[in-house]
Amino acid sequence: MPQSNYMSKNITIIGAGLVGSLLGIYLSKKGNKVTIYERRPDMRKASISAGRSINLALSDRGIKALEEVGIMDEIRKIAIPMHGRQMHLADGSKPFQPYGKEGQFINSVSRGELNCKLMDLAEQHDVTIFFNHRCDSIDWNNNHIQFTKTTDNSQSIVASDIIFGSDGAYSAARLAHQLQHDRFQYQQYYIDFGYKELLIPPGKDGSFLLDKNALHIWPRGNYMMIALPNMDGSFTCTLFFPFEGNPSFQTLDTKEKVQSFFESTFGDVCSLMPTLQEDFFNNPTSSLVTVKCFPWVRTDKFALIGDAAHAIVPFFGQGMNCGFEDCSVLNALIEKYNDDWTTILHEFQLSRKPDSDAIADLAINNFIEMRDKVADPKFLLQKKIEANVSKKYPGRWIPAYSQVTFSPHIRYSEALKNGSRQEKIMQEIMSMPGIENKWDKEEVEQMIIKKMDEQL
Repeated sequence: MPQSNYMSKNITIIGAGLVGSLLGIYLSKKGNKVTIYERRPDMRKASISAGRSINLALSDRGIKALEEVGIMDEIRKIAIPMHGRQMHLADGSKPFQPYGKEGQFINSVSRGELNCKLMDLAEQHDVTIFFNHRCDSIDWNNNHIQFTKTTDNSQSIVASDIIFGSDGAYSAARLAHQLQHDRFQYQQYYIDFGYKELLIPPGKDGSFLLDKNALHIWPRGNYMMIALPNMDGSFTCTLFFPFEGNPSFQTLDTKEKVQSFFESTFGDVCSLMPTLQEDFFNNPTSSLVTVKCFPWVRTDKFALIGDAAHAIVPFFGQGMNCGFEDCSVLNALIEKYNDDWTTILHEFQLSRKPDSDAIADLAINNFIEMRDKVADPKFLLQKKIEANVSKKYPGRWIPAYSQVTFSPHIRYSEALKNGSRQEKIMQEIMSMPGIENKWDKEEVEQMIIKKMDEQL
């Protein structure tokens, strides 16, 4: 129900992806008339193209937003808890690294299934969604959007009180905003690695051929593969691999080379991938981009949100969670300022810009950790020391991963600053002679506490 004294608005959202659909639910529950225009066909009716999904890791920030609009119980039906990282090291060992404290976990969800569910729920909350509508331009003087219906090339003009651009990393709404803003700042950064989706099908009777409740990682120094479980017993695998060099997507150019490489590099799982060669050559090789831009808003008329405002690489599992948190923050500002949309949107971008920049940097840093450091005994010892200190001093030392993933009350920008401070301390601790033999001694613990006090 709309809040008292709130003036209902005619709101248009460009993009019916994860964030656009959730945003539609938030805004409709406030009493607004919400319409979403999506460039793609309705994925609930059309076949979803394979090979681009990257399973998502839903964690506490995203869950908080879903709970605020009362739909998390529905989402849990398509989510699989993952309690830690199941490592698959080159030497054949398989250590398990729990996430956070006992009982803390992240959730594997299929991007396609989640998007379909969110669109269903948005429509149940009186949101109207038009598919096959491409945003061509925006008339900022009149707040009119021109769309082309891609099925017949017919054009339409849509008037709106407020427009939200939630159409992803390659946002048409952002481009329309950027081209008619004389001081728009834009940074786009690609890493030298792409990704390709592969598949481990379910076993007999839909059984899981790997541990169901873990995120599986094959770290190999300069590249890695991960696998996340699906509801049907399969695992979606994603190979993060250099575009060029040896090995790379460029050099694995025959089925024989692919098979030989996987057998020698990912030997414990290769036999579980009967369609490896077909998947490798049929599924696209996709890029990984970070987008930072500013400003996101135009007075009380327009705002970018989600990936359209701040696309990040997937190595902290926070792209979706960050976008969902955007919706939650915006909702809190609406409740605070009622229908003063100039203030709402201004404070939204001032609040979220530092946090989105921070998680973008954290995600890049975590790529190095996931592909390389997680297999390093010294790094594993460091994490063991951090977990020990955190257990004894839970209010003073929270591991960086836990700050980002399990602590929605800690802003991303604070997590980055806290994590940098703690990493500096740990580098000094790890340089102590004989740390391998005394890591759990009182001497080490007291030195960490002393250094923490010095940084206050």
